[in-house]
Amino acid sequence: MKIVIVDDDKLVCVALKTILEAEGDISVIGTGHNGKEAIELYNSLKPDILLIDIRMDTMTGLEAAEQILSSDKNGKILFLTTFLDDEYIVKALKLGAKGYIIKQNFESIVPALRAVNMGQSVFGEDIVSKLPSLINKNSSPDFSSFGVTEKELDIISLVAEGLSNKEIAGKLYLSEGTVRNSISIILEKLSLRDRTQLAVFYYKNK
Repeated sequence: MKIVIVDDDKLVCVALKTILEAEGDISVIGTGHNGKEAIELYNSLKPDILLIDIRMDTMTGLEAAEQILSSDKNGKILFLTTFLDDEYIVKALKLGAKGYIIKQNFESIVPALRAVNMGQSVFGEDIVSKLPSLINKNSSPDFSSFGVTEKELDIISLVAEGLSNKEIAGKLYLSEGTVRNSISIILEKLSLRDRTQLAVFYYKNK
């Protein structure tokens, strides 16, 4: 797994490189310290994943990610930051970032990289728990282009709010088994792996 690290704190870059390369199967092929360097490194080195901070001089991580993903829609970008700002989280989702994790949860960095490399999206619990409050619930999203029915959208929205199958069944007057089967069908239809990815999909496209 080839990784490029971009963080304005050079000590953080050195520490992350040491931690990641101790894993054996991870190679840090480049490091940078601002968004412009991130774009240059990404384009020249073609890493499997770009691990990048958000607040940096010259150009932010979000600005860099927007440019990178506009030209490479399959690019894998994982944000690693100390900030839980609502606007950053929403922007990262809208851009199509594969993950957003907090530096303080350093033990989650390696598992997050492995998950992203396997095609999963990784948003920590502290991020997912904030999502419902970030979205304007008065809006009426149109998911028909994804082949999602109105009934399925009702289930998806409740999954995104963190409700259990039992709670969803109670709200929609369905059996718990029907809800469970419906979620399995929805995940297969959208090529998603689990409820967390389903919640991220909902908020990204809402």
